[in-house]
Amino acid sequence: MKSFEQILLFNRSWAQAKTKNDKDYFKRLSMGQDPNYLWIGCSDSRVPAEDITGSEPGDIFVHRNVANLAKCDDPSFISVLKYAVDYLKVKHIVICGHYGCGGVKAALDGLEDEHITPWVKEIRDTYLENKDDIEQHDDVKHKVNSLSELNVFKQVDDISENPTIRAAWKRGQRVFIHGWIFNIETGEINVLKEINPDKLPKELTE
Repeated sequence: MKSFEQILLFNRSWAQAKTKNDKDYFKRLSMGQDPNYLWIGCSDSRVPAEDITGSEPGDIFVHRNVANLAKCDDPSFISVLKYAVDYLKVKHIVICGHYGCGGVKAALDGLEDEHITPWVKEIRDTYLENKDDIEQHDDVKHKVNSLSELNVFKQVDDISENPTIRAAWKRGQRVFIHGWIFNIETGEINVLKEINPDKLPKELTE
């Protein structure tokens, strides 16, 4: 693990390398952003959006929180979604969960904590709604992974019903929604669910 000083030294080296290969790199970057993607991911330090997708600064507008939740009552998430869709005009929204998620495990275990418990309540609800299927797994690891997948499905559905997204679709803005899960053991992303605006019922687009 890098020390504070090593992080700063790396930053200087990284910046110098960028300008050595392209002297106008940061000048262009400073002129504004035009990302195609909004990434809603987990705060877990092992799931860096840019690294696992091979992206550069400016490619992805990122929002992260514990267990990658798209809460309609979270002002931070709502402001990010609104800005990304209405002002940045992103074309894709990615909800990316991951296996071995600590927030999902907290919901599965019924953790009692004044801050974490309310945050993961909807994951706990998802667990209780699917308890029979989840409990068929023999070990905690696979139970957590199963619930992590179900949580991604739930967040995709929730975003598709968000007023910001519905308004965008009705005005003809083609916003795709992707539900992905990242496998930390393999480094691979797996696709769980996709919503294509071109295949939506007419009542959602007119």
